[in-house]
Amino acid sequence: MMDWQPVLLSLKIAAMSLAGVAVAGIGAAYLLTRRDFPGKNLCETLLTLPLVLPPIVTGFLLLVLVGRQGPIGKLLNQLGGFQIVFTPFAAVLAAAAVAFPLMYQSAKAALQGVNHHLEDAARTLGAGEWKVFRTVTLPLARQGIYSGMVLAFSRALGEFGATAMVAGNIPGRTQTIPVAIYFASESNDLTTAGLYVLIISVLTFGMVYGVNHWLNKSFGKWARRRWRVRSGHWEGIAGVSASSGVQSGK
Repeated sequence: MMDWQPVLLSLKIAAMSLAGVAVAGIGAAYLLTRRDFPGKNLCETLLTLPLVLPPIVTGFLLLVLVGRQGPIGKLLNQLGGFQIVFTPFAAVLAAAAVAFPLMYQSAKAALQGVNHHLEDAARTLGAGEWKVFRTVTLPLARQGIYSGMVLAFSRALGEFGATAMVAGNIPGRTQTIPVAIYFASESNDLTTAGLYVLIISVLTFGMVYGVNHWLNKSFGKWARRRWRVRSGHWEGIAGVSASSGVQSGK
């Protein structure tokens, strides 16, 4: 029978990496879209670099940083004897590294599309920056952010190159679906490899299809509202017609 451990482990690792990637991606996107500072272009380039680098290169760079002889790995080992490589945390780190650019780019595009006048209006009413971000910016950018989360989760779920470099293939600990596919193919177990391929394909297809359906549905509602405004049928706040400026129903 097929071992379901890689499937459950992959879902767990992808979810854990998404938790960190979502917060970091939205935070970085907000900072870089709202602030200008020296070296901004360099920061944006570094943040999106894993998107174009081969995953094996990203994995090698992580191995250099968190390996036993790397600066971070050596520091953690001296502080408490912690080791990152060949652990589940290494798989989470690898998945987060390759998924982060997708979350960042989606959040950046969504935040750039937010109407700044609405944010300024909230500030004039006495709202602080955190409240403006929480109650105005995030709700207006939610579609792009949700899309980025789905793409980042799907990318983390299918990560192989960086994971193989820093986490290896330890059944029950670091053997994710892509790693299981590779080693099953290497051992000529094409049936098991094919089943894993089918599972990960169905999972990613379902998530991407679902978010596309939701976005198209949301866009349809927005387009209908725009049509009603332009045709004089939209009723604004308190039932006041946006086209005529008179109380509706009278």
